[in-house]
Amino acid sequence: MSNDISDPGHGHSPAAWTAVVIMLVAVTLGTLFYWFDMPVLVWASAGLLVVGAIVGWAMAKAGYGVNGPKYSSKAH
Repeated sequence: MSNDISDPGHGHSPAAWTAVVIMLVAVTLGTLFYWFDMPVLVWASAGLLVVGAIVGWAMAKAGYGVNGPKYSSKAH
């Protein structure tokens, strides 16, 4: 796999996957809590959504992003 600068990596990194999984869980729980009319837990889910974004950013800064030193790309 080449390191062409025009290829952004499509987010195939541990940082991206972790952030997306946390955010998907947050949206799923938020929807469920909204359905059951639990506003406090809906807001807690919104907070978890923000946590997912922060975790992804922090992992990317720690080197687990697409161009990070701790990430090794895999051929598809």
